[in-house]
Amino acid sequence: MLDESYIQIAIELAKKGKGKVSPRPLCGALLVKNDKIIGAAYRNSPSDQSPEITAIQGSRESTSGAVLYTNLEPCTFSEKEFDCIDIIIESGISKIVIGSVNPNKNLGGTSVRKLKKSGIEVITGILEKECIELNKFFFKHTVSSHPYVTLKMAATVDGKIADKSGNSKWITSVETRSMCHELRSEYDAVLVGYNTVKIDNPHLTVSLVEGRNPGRIILDTDLKISPKSDLVQKNYDRNLMIVTSDKNKTKNKKLTRLAVHGVEVIFVREKKNNYLDLSDILKKLGDRNITSILVEGGRKVFTSFINEKLEDEVLIFMGPKILGDGSSLTGNLGIKGLPKALTYYFKDIDKVGEDVLLRLERR
Repeated sequence: MLDESYIQIAIELAKKGKGKVSPRPLCGALLVKNDKIIGAAYRNSPSDQSPEITAIQGSRESTSGAVLYTNLEPCTFSEKEFDCIDIIIESGISKIVIGSVNPNKNLGGTSVRKLKKSGIEVITGILEKECIELNKFFFKHTVSSHPYVTLKMAATVDGKIADKSGNSKWITSVETRSMCHELRSEYDAVLVGYNTVKIDNPHLTVSLVEGRNPGRIILDTDLKISPKSDLVQKNYDRNLMIVTSDKNKTKNKKLTRLAVHGVEVIFVREKKNNYLDLSDILKKLGDRNITSILVEGGRKVFTSFINEKLEDEVLIFMGPKILGDGSSLTGNLGIKGLPKALTYYFKDIDKVGEDVLLRLERR
């Protein structure tokens, strides 16, 4: 088999850890000797040792002269009293093939140089684009300390996310709703604005598929959320965060009632337009090791992220309906004329049940 084929297997192994390993990266590794896989492993929790070590230690035969394949450059720091690179060198492998190097400017390439110095042949950049895409959450957080931000929208063909009454159930199919729950399980947190909570009373949990519940983040400038709301009352995993303006630090009675239910209140700067400072929010969430956020609405929140160029990706699930009048995907972006329109490229287009999923990134 070609190197690309084995790295693809490493990627598929790594995917098994989706939604389970944050803030650590998704990683899969396999050992090949005489065109036969003799060991394989993937990271399944943040506390797991490096899959490269697990694959070596679990090998069915001698690793001397074997080739190690991994989607991500092995770590250089010590874990569980052993250094990953030292164990790889001592294993006697002759070659290591790496999909992508560590994006950390201080650590990236360090392991590669150490491995080469030891006499091991090192090949990098195999299916690099796919490997970077796999760990886009980890890479963004590592480089910027901010979480990766995805705006997730459900819209009609004519771009409406709700009718005039604010009703949005159901624009898209059950297949799309299942996929959205799967997405929730893969992100560290789901974020919505207070108006979405008020209108839709969402749970923001995972119920249509198997998977972990994400953290729930509510943007609530004036701290209007009721301690009696379902989100607060059913915060059983104590993973609900309310992001509000610094001005609300004196609302001791409400803060105490929220704290009783395990709600974390995060105070951030407020901008002149009575909107919360999104950059301040992302910094504070990143500091909490939240590496990825799925923004699910509403319109004002979508507009704010796009206005401030803070989205990394936009997902639009488009149902085969035409509504005419209703609430549009975004509000006023201050754009005067088509020549000034924001431009995106289609990263991918998929069919999901009766719907179409558009994946977009800025040009």
